[in-house]
Amino acid sequence: MAGPLSGFRIVEFEGIGPAPYCGMLLSDLGADIIRIARPSANRGPLIVHGGDEPIDRGRALVTLNLKDPADVETALGLLEKADGLIEGLRPGVMERLGLGPDSVHARNPKLVYTRITGWGQEGPWAKTAGHDLTYIALSGALAAMGEPGRPPTPPLNLIGDYGGGGLFAAYGMLAGLLHAQRTGEGQVVDAAMLDGSASQMAMIYGMLAKGRWTLERGANLLDGSAPFYRCYTCADGNYVAVGSIEPQFFKALMDGLGLNAADWDQADRSQWPACADAIAAVLATQTRDHWADLFDGTDACVAPVLTVAEAPHHPHNAARTSFIPDPYQPAPAPRFSATPGTAGDTKHLTADAALERWS
Repeated sequence: MAGPLSGFRIVEFEGIGPAPYCGMLLSDLGADIIRIARPSANRGPLIVHGGDEPIDRGRALVTLNLKDPADVETALGLLEKADGLIEGLRPGVMERLGLGPDSVHARNPKLVYTRITGWGQEGPWAKTAGHDLTYIALSGALAAMGEPGRPPTPPLNLIGDYGGGGLFAAYGMLAGLLHAQRTGEGQVVDAAMLDGSASQMAMIYGMLAKGRWTLERGANLLDGSAPFYRCYTCADGNYVAVGSIEPQFFKALMDGLGLNAADWDQADRSQWPACADAIAAVLATQTRDHWADLFDGTDACVAPVLTVAEAPHHPHNAARTSFIPDPYQPAPAPRFSATPGTAGDTKHLTADAALERWS
């Protein structure tokens, strides 16, 4: 059964991080995506994108030398028939290749041209290098993460690359496609990881403005200082995550631990350290899986902290098929009742076959 984006054609220019993630999201939901790969690219020994990673799934790949006018013309031929374009290069690179928005829209004015960068298409830092960590450093997000008195903790590359970049780019692409369908007019989507990570901080900025968030790291409701919203070490060295913010959930937690919720005022931050010590002392007496079993099915909001190797095998994840096997990787999300997504295979095409695909 075709996904909800079946019938949409998108050209993705090879990149790393947020650009292929955007392509994966759209492909999973049925978009027909042709990725243009470069003949060779020096990404360094730490970055692997071989075209067969989970993030690369579901696309048709064609290798073009974009310094060759004939291959640039092939790319423009594909873009003439496409609904959207994804690119994650530094500002100005696509223009120098003859594939900037003006050139593409001259051939296809309905196309949604989605650009993913760290800093955006303009501004003093627009053309400087960066990575997830540097983008979220500038948005205010990074400073709020980690333990007090120590440097901020990098949150993998989820906040900038994938949340602020790839996901916002996919969101922008979909909005652009809706606008193009309604008006016949394409446009440029400027998806900056700086902007996307800032957007994800909307609630925190709101709390700060109302005096409910402090700039001191490790002293706020959601940053690991609250005893009812943090992780604890168990007897086997593994961890459980506790998220019992609401009073009824806090009571369920304390009941399960044999502690009295009435002894503690959740709103009194001066009590937080002692309360955390009391909870930690009990949780340290048993293994992670003991506590997972004890709280299973309750509203205490306690979950085992699973590794990426363990997560696919948890009964809830298995029941929902949240991961698909061989090798395990995340299943398409979100889910649709009538047009479910599919994690497709990767297909390699010649330039002629790529053009014929959309003939």
